[in-house]
Amino acid sequence: MTERFDCYYCRDNLHGKKYVMKDEKHVCTKCFDKLCANTCAECRRPIGADAKELNHKNRHWHEDCFRCAKCYKPLANEPFGARDDGKIMCGTCGSREDGNRCQACYKVVMPGTQNVEYKNKVWHEECFTCFECKQPIRSQSFLNKGDDIFCGPCHEKKFAKKCFHCKQPITSGGISYQDQPWHSECFVCRTCRKGLAGTRFTSHEEHVYCVDCYKTSVAKQCNGCKNPITGFGHGTNVVNYEGHSWHEYCFNCKKCSLSLANKRFVINGEDIYCPDCAKKL
Repeated sequence: MTERFDCYYCRDNLHGKKYVMKDEKHVCTKCFDKLCANTCAECRRPIGADAKELNHKNRHWHEDCFRCAKCYKPLANEPFGARDDGKIMCGTCGSREDGNRCQACYKVVMPGTQNVEYKNKVWHEECFTCFECKQPIRSQSFLNKGDDIFCGPCHEKKFAKKCFHCKQPITSGGISYQDQPWHSECFVCRTCRKGLAGTRFTSHEEHVYCVDCYKTSVAKQCNGCKNPITGFGHGTNVVNYEGHSWHEYCFNCKKCSLSLANKRFVINGEDIYCPDCAKKL
Protein backbone atom coordinates (compact mmCIF):
# COMPACT_ATOMS: atom_id res chain seq x y z
CA MET A 1 0.00 0.00 0.00
CA THR A 2 1.28 3.47 -0.90
CA GLU A 3 1.96 5.77 2.09
CA ARG A 4 -0.48 8.69 2.37
CA PHE A 5 0.76 12.12 1.31
CA ASP A 6 -1.73 14.62 2.80
CA CYS A 7 -2.11 18.44 3.19
CA TYR A 8 -1.08 19.46 6.67
CA TYR A 9 -4.28 21.44 7.18
CA CYS A 10 -7.17 19.79 5.33
CA ARG A 11 -5.67 16.28 5.16
CA ASP A 12 -6.53 15.99 1.45
CA ASN A 13 -4.35 13.52 -0.40
CA LEU A 14 -1.71 15.42 -2.39
CA HIS A 15 -0.65 12.60 -4.73
CA GLY A 16 -0.68 14.00 -8.26
CA LYS A 17 -1.68 17.46 -7.03
CA LYS A 18 0.12 20.79 -6.78
CA TYR A 19 1.26 21.74 -3.28
CA VAL A 20 3.51 24.19 -1.45
CA MET A 21 6.16 23.63 1.21
CA LYS A 22 5.52 25.99 4.11
CA ASP A 23 7.70 25.74 7.23
CA GLU A 24 8.62 22.16 6.21
CA LYS A 25 4.94 21.26 5.93
CA HIS A 26 3.12 20.14 2.78
CA VAL A 27 0.18 22.45 2.08
CA CYS A 28 -2.34 22.29 -0.76
CA THR A 29 -2.71 25.44 -2.80
CA LYS A 30 -6.21 26.07 -1.47
CA CYS A 31 -5.08 25.99 2.17
CA PHE A 32 -1.98 27.97 1.34
CA ASP A 33 -4.01 30.80 -0.20
CA LYS A 34 -6.41 30.75 2.74
CA LEU A 35 -4.07 30.19 5.69
CA CYS A 36 -0.43 30.82 4.76
CA ALA A 37 -0.22 33.39 1.97
CA ASN A 38 1.42 36.77 2.69
CA THR A 39 -0.72 39.88 2.26
CA CYS A 40 0.32 42.29 -0.50
CA ALA A 41 1.47 45.61 0.97
CA GLU A 42 -0.17 47.47 -1.92
CA CYS A 43 -3.53 45.84 -2.69
CA ARG A 44 -3.96 44.13 0.72
CA ARG A 45 -4.94 40.85 -0.92
CA PRO A 46 -3.27 37.47 -0.35
CA ILE A 47 -0.36 36.56 -2.57
CA GLY A 48 -1.47 33.14 -3.77
CA ALA A 49 0.64 30.11 -4.48
CA ASP A 50 0.38 30.72 -8.21
CA ALA A 51 1.41 34.38 -8.00
CA LYS A 52 4.95 35.70 -8.24
CA GLU A 53 5.88 37.37 -4.98
CA LEU A 54 8.39 40.15 -4.28
CA ASN A 55 9.58 41.13 -0.81
CA HIS A 56 11.64 43.92 0.75
CA LYS A 57 12.34 44.44 4.45
CA ASN A 58 9.66 41.99 5.63
CA ARG A 59 7.02 43.44 3.33
CA HIS A 60 5.48 41.56 0.41
CA TRP A 61 3.93 42.48 -2.94
CA HIS A 62 2.40 40.87 -5.98
CA GLU A 63 4.83 41.42 -8.83
CA ASP A 64 2.34 43.66 -10.63
CA CYS A 65 1.66 45.65 -7.44
CA PHE A 66 5.34 46.46 -6.90
CA ARG A 67 5.25 49.89 -8.57
CA CYS A 68 6.50 53.43 -7.96
CA ALA A 69 4.05 55.22 -5.67
CA LYS A 70 4.44 58.38 -7.77
CA CYS A 71 4.58 57.42 -11.45
CA TYR A 72 3.34 53.77 -11.12
CA LYS A 73 6.27 52.44 -13.10
CA PRO A 74 6.79 48.65 -12.50
CA LEU A 75 9.84 48.14 -10.33
CA ALA A 76 10.32 44.35 -10.35
CA ASN A 77 13.46 44.71 -12.47
CA GLU A 78 14.30 48.37 -11.76
CA PRO A 79 16.28 50.20 -9.04
CA PHE A 80 14.04 51.63 -6.34
CA GLY A 81 14.10 53.24 -2.93
CA ALA A 82 11.92 52.86 0.16
CA ARG A 83 10.90 56.10 1.90
CA ASP A 84 10.42 56.47 5.65
CA ASP A 85 6.65 56.59 5.11
CA GLY A 86 6.76 53.12 3.51
CA LYS A 87 6.29 54.25 -0.07
CA ILE A 88 8.36 52.61 -2.79
CA MET A 89 9.65 54.94 -5.50
CA CYS A 90 11.76 54.70 -8.62
CA GLY A 91 15.09 56.56 -8.58
CA THR A 92 13.78 59.53 -10.55
CA CYS A 93 10.69 60.16 -8.41
CA GLY A 94 12.61 59.53 -5.21
CA SER A 95 15.11 62.21 -6.16
CA ARG A 96 12.31 64.63 -6.97
CA GLU A 97 10.60 64.01 -3.68
CA ASP A 98 13.61 63.94 -1.39
CA GLY A 99 16.32 65.77 -3.37
CA ASN A 100 17.60 69.28 -2.76
CA ARG A 101 15.56 72.05 -4.34
CA CYS A 102 17.11 74.89 -6.32
CA GLN A 103 17.09 78.19 -4.40
CA ALA A 104 16.06 80.05 -7.55
CA CYS A 105 13.42 77.94 -9.35
CA TYR A 106 12.54 75.63 -6.40
CA LYS A 107 12.65 72.58 -8.65
CA VAL A 108 14.56 69.48 -7.55
CA VAL A 109 18.26 69.40 -8.41
CA MET A 110 18.57 65.92 -9.83
CA PRO A 111 21.64 63.83 -8.91
CA GLY A 112 24.34 64.01 -11.55
CA THR A 113 23.21 67.36 -12.98
CA GLN A 114 25.44 70.46 -13.02
CA ASN A 115 24.79 72.48 -9.88
CA VAL A 116 26.32 75.04 -7.54
CA GLU A 117 26.54 74.65 -3.75
CA TYR A 118 27.12 77.76 -1.65
CA LYS A 119 26.53 78.26 2.08
CA ASN A 120 24.74 74.89 2.40
CA LYS A 121 22.32 75.80 -0.38
CA VAL A 122 22.11 74.46 -3.92
CA TRP A 123 21.20 75.89 -7.32
CA HIS A 124 20.97 74.52 -10.84
CA GLU A 125 24.06 75.85 -12.61
CA GLU A 126 21.91 77.91 -15.00
CA CYS A 127 19.89 79.31 -12.06
CA PHE A 128 22.93 80.60 -10.13
CA THR A 129 22.88 84.06 -11.71
CA CYS A 130 24.12 87.56 -10.95
CA PHE A 131 21.48 89.64 -9.14
CA GLU A 132 22.30 92.64 -11.35
CA CYS A 133 22.90 91.39 -14.91
CA LYS A 134 20.99 88.07 -14.51
CA GLN A 135 23.73 86.11 -16.31
CA PRO A 136 24.80 82.67 -14.97
CA ILE A 137 27.93 82.90 -12.82
CA ARG A 138 29.24 79.46 -13.87
CA SER A 139 33.03 79.39 -13.38
CA GLN A 140 33.41 83.14 -12.72
CA SER A 141 34.33 84.53 -9.33
CA PHE A 142 31.45 86.17 -7.47
CA LEU A 143 30.70 88.20 -4.36
CA ASN A 144 27.64 88.46 -2.18
CA LYS A 145 25.84 91.42 -0.66
CA GLY A 146 23.47 90.08 1.96
CA ASP A 147 21.58 87.25 0.26
CA ASP A 148 22.23 88.55 -3.25
CA ILE A 149 24.98 87.19 -5.52
CA PHE A 150 26.92 89.44 -7.92
CA CYS A 151 29.46 88.68 -10.62
CA GLY A 152 32.75 90.56 -10.21
CA PRO A 153 32.07 93.34 -12.77
CA CYS A 154 28.56 94.08 -11.46
CA HIS A 155 29.69 94.12 -7.83
CA GLU A 156 32.49 96.50 -8.73
CA LYS A 157 30.16 98.76 -10.70
CA LYS A 158 27.48 98.84 -8.02
CA PHE A 159 29.42 98.91 -4.76
CA ALA A 160 33.05 99.96 -5.34
CA LYS A 161 34.06 103.48 -4.35
CA LYS A 162 34.46 105.79 -7.33
CA CYS A 163 37.47 108.01 -7.81
CA PHE A 164 36.72 111.70 -7.15
CA HIS A 165 38.77 112.62 -10.24
CA CYS A 166 37.92 110.10 -12.99
CA LYS A 167 34.66 108.74 -11.47
CA GLN A 168 35.74 105.13 -12.18
CA PRO A 169 35.58 102.37 -9.51
CA ILE A 170 38.55 101.91 -7.19
CA THR A 171 39.14 98.16 -7.11
CA SER A 172 42.24 98.15 -4.92
CA GLY A 173 44.47 100.58 -3.07
CA GLY A 174 43.65 104.23 -3.61
CA ILE A 175 43.96 107.15 -1.21
CA SER A 176 41.58 109.45 0.60
CA TYR A 177 41.79 113.25 0.61
CA GLN A 178 39.21 115.54 2.19
CA ASP A 179 36.93 112.52 2.69
CA GLN A 180 37.01 111.74 -1.03
CA PRO A 181 38.50 108.55 -2.57
CA TRP A 182 41.08 108.78 -5.36
CA HIS A 183 43.03 106.33 -7.49
CA SER A 184 46.70 106.75 -6.59
CA GLU A 185 47.45 107.37 -10.26
CA CYS A 186 44.78 110.11 -10.40
CA PHE A 187 46.07 112.00 -7.37
CA VAL A 188 48.69 114.09 -9.23
CA CYS A 189 49.87 117.68 -9.38
CA ARG A 190 47.63 119.73 -11.65
CA THR A 191 50.61 121.40 -13.30
CA CYS A 192 53.42 118.82 -13.66
CA ARG A 193 51.30 115.63 -13.25
CA LYS A 194 53.70 114.29 -10.64
CA GLY A 195 52.15 111.69 -8.30
CA LEU A 196 51.42 113.20 -4.89
CA ALA A 197 50.73 110.06 -2.83
CA GLY A 198 53.14 110.06 0.12
CA THR A 199 54.55 113.53 -0.66
CA ARG A 200 53.89 117.09 0.54
CA PHE A 201 51.26 118.92 -1.46
CA THR A 202 48.65 121.65 -1.16
CA SER A 203 45.36 122.52 -2.81
CA HIS A 204 43.95 125.60 -4.46
CA GLU A 205 40.43 125.99 -5.90
CA GLU A 206 39.76 122.20 -5.67
CA HIS A 207 43.01 121.31 -7.44
CA VAL A 208 46.11 119.80 -5.86
CA TYR A 209 49.70 120.86 -6.50
CA CYS A 210 53.16 119.68 -5.54
CA VAL A 211 55.12 122.15 -3.45
CA ASP A 212 57.33 123.33 -6.32
CA CYS A 213 54.45 123.97 -8.74
CA TYR A 214 52.42 125.70 -6.08
CA LYS A 215 55.31 128.08 -5.39
CA THR A 216 55.87 128.94 -9.03
CA SER A 217 52.36 128.81 -10.47
CA VAL A 218 49.86 129.56 -7.72
CA ALA A 219 51.32 131.07 -4.58
CA LYS A 220 51.18 134.82 -4.04
CA GLN A 221 54.47 136.69 -3.77
CA CYS A 222 55.36 138.31 -0.46
CA ASN A 223 55.40 142.09 -0.84
CA GLY A 224 58.31 142.18 1.57
CA CYS A 225 60.82 139.45 0.67
CA LYS A 226 59.42 138.79 -2.83
CA ASN A 227 59.38 135.03 -2.18
CA PRO A 228 56.24 132.91 -2.66
CA ILE A 229 53.86 132.56 0.26
CA THR A 230 53.33 128.81 0.37
CA GLY A 231 51.85 128.26 3.81
CA PHE A 232 54.44 125.55 4.50
CA GLY A 233 56.74 125.44 7.52
CA HIS A 234 57.92 128.72 9.03
CA GLY A 235 55.67 131.63 8.27
CA THR A 236 52.37 129.91 7.69
CA ASN A 237 50.54 133.05 8.83
CA VAL A 238 49.86 135.64 6.15
CA VAL A 239 48.96 139.34 6.26
CA ASN A 240 46.76 140.67 3.44
CA TYR A 241 46.04 144.34 2.79
CA GLU A 242 44.57 146.04 -0.26
CA GLY A 243 45.53 143.30 -2.68
CA HIS A 244 49.03 142.82 -1.28
CA SER A 245 50.26 139.94 0.86
CA TRP A 246 53.17 139.46 3.29
CA HIS A 247 54.60 136.63 5.31
CA GLU A 248 53.75 137.52 8.87
CA TYR A 249 57.48 137.61 9.70
CA CYS A 250 58.01 140.04 6.77
CA PHE A 251 55.32 142.47 7.87
CA ASN A 252 57.71 144.79 9.73
CA CYS A 253 58.34 148.52 9.95
CA LYS A 254 60.69 149.57 7.15
CA LYS A 255 62.66 151.80 9.52
CA CYS A 256 62.74 150.18 12.98
CA SER A 257 61.87 146.57 11.92
CA LEU A 258 59.10 146.37 14.53
CA SER A 259 56.65 143.58 13.72
CA LEU A 260 53.36 145.16 12.74
CA ALA A 261 51.18 142.03 12.61
CA ASN A 262 47.96 142.81 14.45
CA LYS A 263 49.15 146.39 15.06
CA ARG A 264 48.48 149.79 13.54
CA PHE A 265 50.68 150.65 10.57
CA VAL A 266 51.09 153.17 7.78
CA ILE A 267 51.64 152.34 4.08
CA ASN A 268 53.94 154.59 2.10
CA GLY A 269 54.35 153.35 -1.46
CA GLU A 270 55.61 149.77 -1.23
CA ASP A 271 56.82 150.19 2.33
CA ILE A 272 55.12 149.88 5.69
CA TYR A 273 55.93 151.86 8.85
CA CYS A 274 54.89 151.89 12.43
CA PRO A 275 53.00 155.10 13.37
CA ASP A 276 56.04 156.53 15.21
CA CYS A 277 58.43 156.08 12.31
CA ALA A 278 55.81 157.33 9.86
CA LYS A 279 55.66 160.66 11.78
CA LYS A 280 59.41 161.14 11.34
CA LEU A 281 59.32 160.76 7.57
